[in-house]
Amino acid sequence: MASGLRNSNHADAGRRNRRPDELSPLDKRIIEHLQEDGRRPFTQIAADLGVSEAAVRARTNRLVERGILQIVGVADPEALGFQQALIGVRCEPGRLLEVAEALAALPEVDYVVVTAGRFDVLIETVAEDNEALLRFLAERLQRIDGVRDTETFTYLRLVKQTYQFGTR
Repeated sequence: MASGLRNSNHADAGRRNRRPDELSPLDKRIIEHLQEDGRRPFTQIAADLGVSEAAVRARTNRLVERGILQIVGVADPEALGFQQALIGVRCEPGRLLEVAEALAALPEVDYVVVTAGRFDVLIETVAEDNEALLRFLAERLQRIDGVRDTETFTYLRLVKQTYQFGTR
């Protein structure tokens, strides 16, 4: 991709608009099983779906290669003692993608999305504590060329976060 901007869930921006009908019903059912338990053995998924283990393995590998599926362990930052924050960023005119790329390159940032509305970009960051969050805001975020202003929303309690939204 020419701009360097990359979404970790998709190999390129064009895939974001992929039509849902490009996935087979079997692909969707495999995804749903893995959303329930990403460690579920292919043999069990295959038995549940009435197909071979080889078919489940090959389709899963293809979904990962296409950037449609990511299989990871998700830890709870709060349980690990970290401070999370969602930060809205407004950019100087004409600098949106440049700023988004710079934000995505920061190791403290785990989520970057270009938006429409009050903010140009939303990011999520995980910091060791409030002091580390303050250092990130003052020493890193505000110094990025093209960042006009920011608004930080610290997480007091995470009430719901799920990755089991199915394939609809």
